[in-house]
Amino acid sequence: MNDLQERICLLFSIPIYAVLIPLEIVLSNFSRLRFYTWKETAVNVYLNLLNAGIDLLLRLVVGLTFLTWFYQYHVAISWHPVVYWGALLVGEDVLFWLEHFADHHVRLFWAVHVTHHSSPEYNLSTGFRSSVFMPVYKYLYFIPLVLLGFKPGDVLFMFSITQLYGILVHTQYFKKFPRWVEYIFVTPSHHRVHHASNIPYLDKNMGMVFIIWDRLFGTFAEEMPDEKPHYGITKPIEKPYHPVHIVMHEWQALAQDIRRPMRMADRVRYLLKPPGWSHDGSTKTSKELQREIASPRPSPGCIDRIDG
Repeated sequence: MNDLQERICLLFSIPIYAVLIPLEIVLSNFSRLRFYTWKETAVNVYLNLLNAGIDLLLRLVVGLTFLTWFYQYHVAISWHPVVYWGALLVGEDVLFWLEHFADHHVRLFWAVHVTHHSSPEYNLSTGFRSSVFMPVYKYLYFIPLVLLGFKPGDVLFMFSITQLYGILVHTQYFKKFPRWVEYIFVTPSHHRVHHASNIPYLDKNMGMVFIIWDRLFGTFAEEMPDEKPHYGITKPIEKPYHPVHIVMHEWQALAQDIRRPMRMADRVRYLLKPPGWSHDGSTKTSKELQREIASPRPSPGCIDRIDG
């Protein structure tokens, strides 16, 4: 990113850190809603700092170099500036949906992403509860954009802007927006569903800016008045404030599953299948759980999805 783009990011991000989060803390405590606790907020900051350090290193050393190499093979397209930035926003958002879908449906990626979902609280600071190792692979999803002629620096700038939008929807204060807004854009209501561990809400609403991808691809769920979101993951973390365990707990659970006696093909499936898949049916995926509550019938085995 150039200096102007960095200044724009700072212009948008500083008020979130300096104004909105402190304001939400004060308002939630004043109204006795208690959206924040000091321990969970500290964990959110800790995970964000870990992610930021890795991201800064890989963005400079890998991201720009990697994307610049692919950019030399881009298709020559004459973009009007308005069309250029609009197409970049839409293109990046649909690719984010694809990445986010993979994070929830491939256990290897879920082991990275689960830290973002592990808090039982939901507030603006949860938006900073970053998936620590995601910078290792997220730049792969940007390759189609640079091949279409979008400059690597512009791609990273747009990603930073859309991430700021994604932080703002981590709030319980706004219930519903006008219908047209709820139909097109990701709203706090949509994202509350995404962070909920209720079975009907699992693996829903993957979008960052636009909710239309979820509507198109069948991953949309409305926040229901009679189904209040319960935040966090389906299996609480044993040591939620341990600085290493909070990052590595799902990797440890995955290693334990793979070490059990089974065929090599099943070990590979544990890496590539969705969270909750098991070779013996002892645990279930979100889709299996959702099918059960849609058509309830007795079934053997544990009914919980293993998230961490």
